[in-house]
Amino acid sequence: MRTLFISDIHLSVQREDITQAFLHFLHHTATTVDRLYILGDLFEFWVGDDDLTPFHLSIMHELKLLVDSGVRIYFQHGNRDFMIGKRFAKRTGIALLPEEQVITVNQKRILLMHGDSLCTDDERYQAYRKKVNQPWLQWLFLRLPLSYRRKLGHKIHSKSGQDKQQKSVEIMDVNAKAVEAVMQKHQVHYLIHGHTHRPKVHKLSETPLMQRIVLGAWFDGEWVLDAADL
Repeated sequence: MRTLFISDIHLSVQREDITQAFLHFLHHTATTVDRLYILGDLFEFWVGDDDLTPFHLSIMHELKLLVDSGVRIYFQHGNRDFMIGKRFAKRTGIALLPEEQVITVNQKRILLMHGDSLCTDDERYQAYRKKVNQPWLQWLFLRLPLSYRRKLGHKIHSKSGQDKQQKSVEIMDVNAKAVEAVMQKHQVHYLIHGHTHRPKVHKLSETPLMQRIVLGAWFDGEWVLDAADL
């Protein structure tokens, strides 16, 4: 059984190169696997499952075709597309995963996360994250006019980019104690996540072997992890 992991594709109409790279992946590499895990930020931003633009519909159609071919696709929410919901899942056939998901591949227990919750040194972002993930606030947000939600999404996206320029790389990276705590919580030796856009395999210990694998963003091409390489 072949399993692949991807994250941080950041699909948008503004980045045709990323879209083409993703479609190439779906039409070729992904058709050869049994399971595909998307660990968040599939889209640059998502303001609700009713935002059915031609672009969104085309991506949803491609995901559905892959699922219908027999590939099981699993999705974890990212900080850009945490509003993806059950209607999106139903249209595409993907399975939505919780924020922390443990799977077993090749007899290895692996914890999957998007990764933003591990960046605990960025207290400002964590406060924002806690706020926007409140169910009642999301319920209210989805009842705003779609046009207003789109404008708000663009505004938040722009502000996020400005905030990043004022933060150090260290603050925006994961916290070592947070990583250790969540891996101990789930009793795993492997953690796979995205979010930081700093792809690397971190050896946390040799005996027993413990690794944190960071997936890369798709701004410069395909970043794919094959479970066989663990």
